[in-house]
Amino acid sequence: MARSGAGSGEGAGWRVSAVKYRRRAGRPTYDGTRPAGEPLARRDGLCVLGGAGEVRCADPSGRTLWTTACTGIPNAAHISGGRVLVTTDSFDYTPWGHLGPALLLDLADGALVSELRGASGAVLRGGRFFLGLEGYDVFDTWEHDRDGALVDSWRSYGHYVAGSGIRVVETDRSLPTRSSVVRLLPGGTVERGPSLTDPLCPEPVVLADGTILVLDAGVLRAVDRRLGDTVLAELLPVPPDRTWRYRGRLHRTGDRLTVTVAEEPEDRPGKHVVHTWTLALRPGPTIV
Repeated sequence: MARSGAGSGEGAGWRVSAVKYRRRAGRPTYDGTRPAGEPLARRDGLCVLGGAGEVRCADPSGRTLWTTACTGIPNAAHISGGRVLVTTDSFDYTPWGHLGPALLLDLADGALVSELRGASGAVLRGGRFFLGLEGYDVFDTWEHDRDGALVDSWRSYGHYVAGSGIRVVETDRSLPTRSSVVRLLPGGTVERGPSLTDPLCPEPVVLADGTILVLDAGVLRAVDRRLGDTVLAELLPVPPDRTWRYRGRLHRTGDRLTVTVAEEPEDRPGKHVVHTWTLALRPGPTIV
């Protein structure tokens, strides 16, 4: 069910070996829901938490420092440069689903600095905030400064990976897809790396050396900081025109990587077969 692939680049500095494989009928056990009470973000002992209609900041003892009202349900937060960017889900349906406003708040007191638009975000040092949105001919990422002013923009959207710069595992939700792993450069320039097969890859795993592990249509790929691409394992054959029938997830615990793919067979609509691989992740050439 799994075999190694060949490739080049720094991603080849990692290998995976199969520890266990399971197949069962039923829906996947994960749903992406954040456990109640889990902070949206942490920094220097402070926790940013969200609840229906509010954003809250607490100190290490759990004491609430400030509470700010919002019109939606906070789903993620990003802290940088004394600011916190909070993306929210709307109570009402919008052309982009349940997209709520993105709030840029002062970390000191929760005061609203700017109300922005975006479904997901990322930060770099110095209060540089990135917001992105996809749908209805929008496939864009915008950079804002700590005061909310627009600094730059790119025609790209997906899972953001922050480090020395911003890389994106694009998710255009189109067949055939034009998604790639890319790097965002100043002036709106998009440096394109390896093309992807799945238009909706799950959230990647980022290793300590900056390598991105991407689950792309049943194939586990490693993409290095230079956008060099290596196939670590071909886990499940997924037809390129049927990727929408497969949904995956990556989860890392120590040197173990769990890969889950939920498959909806064409002859049994609404039913699922869940494939789960436990892989050992180590530096070195691939052995699967």
